[in-house]
Amino acid sequence: MRSLDAARAVCERYHPGLLKELEQIPYAEREKPGGPIIDLFRIHGGVGLLIPEEYGGHGAGPLDALHTQLALGSLSPSLVAAVSMHHFTVAMLYSLAVAEGRLTDAQNDLLRRTVPDQLVMASGWAEGRTEQNILTPSVTARPVEGGYLLSGSKKPCSLSASMSMLTASIAIHGLEGDPELALALVPADAPGLSVHPFWGNELLAGAESDEVRLEDVFVPKDMVVRAGADDPRRLDDLQTAGFVWFEMLITAGYLGGAAALVEQVQERERGSVQERAALAVELEAALALLEGVARAVGPEPGDEASVARVLVARYAVQNALPRITARSLELLGGLDFIRSSGHAQAAAASTALAFHPPGRGAAAEPLLRYFDGGPLVLA
Repeated sequence: MRSLDAARAVCERYHPGLLKELEQIPYAEREKPGGPIIDLFRIHGGVGLLIPEEYGGHGAGPLDALHTQLALGSLSPSLVAAVSMHHFTVAMLYSLAVAEGRLTDAQNDLLRRTVPDQLVMASGWAEGRTEQNILTPSVTARPVEGGYLLSGSKKPCSLSASMSMLTASIAIHGLEGDPELALALVPADAPGLSVHPFWGNELLAGAESDEVRLEDVFVPKDMVVRAGADDPRRLDDLQTAGFVWFEMLITAGYLGGAAALVEQVQERERGSVQERAALAVELEAALALLEGVARAVGPEPGDEASVARVLVARYAVQNALPRITARSLELLGGLDFIRSSGHAQAAAASTALAFHPPGRGAAAEPLLRYFDGGPLVLA
């Protein structure tokens, strides 16, 4: 299928050999806990996809990153669910790194080591609680001499078994006033950090989405990103850039799984010409909407318009995925369903897009307000 072949070519350019190695692994092995997919991602240069070239990365733009995720999603929904968290984190941090003075020397040193040391960054920003405020941290930070003591948990936290660093949103509690939102950079081997079983579904089990607990974990002051009076928009810019990237990449990843099913229908010539064409049209329309967002937001997506565009695309694709996957399974037929569970599992995994924040209910009022000319403020 032309669009999926084009996406594979882009992925091959950034991660030579990765798709071929993934294809050689049975679907069930790719998707199980403790499988090889995260290591393969690291070995084939996945860590540096969005990292600027001056930091040793590939510096991929939104459109290439989207196509890379589409190709990977056609083979492993667990992989794209997991690595979207790494890319989301990288996009946030490096959006600050490109502007002088917005990160500390220690934070910049960490970013310069990410590609050479192949550091995988887990994101502890939002959890899977329905309609929660995505900007309310569940981890608190108590100021102590030289830094902060972090306590709380992040669940689910993808890449929990493979992460090199945890980037966690935290609430800094001082002597008075409201808690301050900040971002902590925590090594995976920090004393007091532990990983515990949480994910109980066979679908997406390879994403390593378990619970990460922090019990009085010390983080030095220079490894915490705060707004500060000198740069009050630091965290706002960080959140916006990361949010847009995440919504684009996670949506493209799940759409990749649906694209693989549609490709099977086309290659096997299942159903009538009209049925196959209708299925392909719906898939291509969803992909075109995402590609339009990627082209519109440009290399530094950091404004309200970008957020609105990506949310419209995400919810439109979310609506289309059940139709595309259900119709694909129907046309592939009962024998395909009987002989292997891979296609049914891929179809079911795509429904997980609905569980990523922000939920449709949480975004409805802000989007309507924005469409009417008001500000877009997500809670």
